[in-house]
This record gives sequence, C-alpha cells and structure tokens, in this order.
Amino acid sequence: MSDQATRHWTLLDRHGQPWSSPCPGTLGGHRRSRIYGRLDCPCALAAIARGGYVRQRVFFLDAQTALAAGYRPCARCLPQAYRAWRESGASP
Repeated sequence: MSDQATRHWTLLDRHGQPWSSPCPGTLGGHRRSRIYGRLDCPCALAAIARGGYVRQRVFFLDAQTALAAGYRPCARCLPQAYRAWRESGASP
C-alpha cells in the first residue's frame, strides 16, 4: 500500500470544524482574517514567506464549504468570486 493511500489531510467543514479527509484541500484560508483563496495565491505565499501566517492556515475541500464556514474569497486570487460575494451583501 502506498503512503498516498493512507495519508489524510485536516480540512475545515462547513461549520468551521476540522475533519480528516482522504483528499487534500483545493483552497487555503487564513483563520483570523476569514479569507480563503487558491493555494498559489501571491498574497498568501508572500505572507507565508514573511512567517507567522502558517499558524493561522486552514484548508477547504471547495469554495462552497469555505463560504458556509464564514470565509470570504480573496480579492487578489479570486477576483470574480470576491466581486460576487461583495455584491451579494454577505459578510464573514
């Protein structure tokens, strides 16, 4: 059995609670600011490089889960999703 077959990732569910997933998250987020975005987001990568951000890092399976957990889309790496979120009047 390969290491990949037994690996699990800790993701947040729609209630913001951690759970063990057999699939890696597709989106990353910042717990304190309640923002989620792509794993290759330039803003997140810059914050990680400066340090400190990693302790607040969370992961989601998809955007619907992140939104349900009270996170908003990143304006930098998900501009269309951010505009739609802002226009909907939703708040984190």
